[in-house]
Amino acid sequence: MAKYAEKVGDNRYRERFGRYFEDFEQGDIYEHRPNRTLTETDNTWFTLLTMNTHPMHFDAEYAKHSEFGKCIICSPLTVAVLVGMSVTDVSQKAIANMGWTDIKMTHPLFAGDTLSGESEVLNKRESKSRPNAGLITVKTRGFNQDKILVCEFERTILVAKQGFENEVMAGY
Repeated sequence: MAKYAEKVGDNRYRERFGRYFEDFEQGDIYEHRPNRTLTETDNTWFTLLTMNTHPMHFDAEYAKHSEFGKCIICSPLTVAVLVGMSVTDVSQKAIANMGWTDIKMTHPLFAGDTLSGESEVLNKRESKSRPNAGLITVKTRGFNQDKILVCEFERTILVAKQGFENEVMAGY
């Protein structure tokens, strides 16, 4: 893994996060921290922000009559939090997200549930069009506090190679 800080001047250091292309190995699994407890407020704000009008996410009386008996966390919020949780481990040195596939919502999350996540490196290959980067494909999985799988998806990221971060992220 890349070093945590680099010297940028006399008695001055800058924190560094993430992995370069070379740091990834197929089969490695990164446990993402910190976990995140999702709240009713998170869910309400996310549904408002995204204009999701399904009452299962914000109407307790409606949801009371569903198979779950209460409101569920909006599934795109679950995906978004898992992606965010994975950034330091997987895409901090990304040039671009290339796409997400096979998104599966396997169990509902509810307000008060704590989401944890992990990403497994499925594939690693050199970029054909960018010699300063490579493509990493990971499978990210999210679990509730009872270790029940709630979501999984595959994600492909174009990641900078070591020594090329400054070209990609000039000024940072």
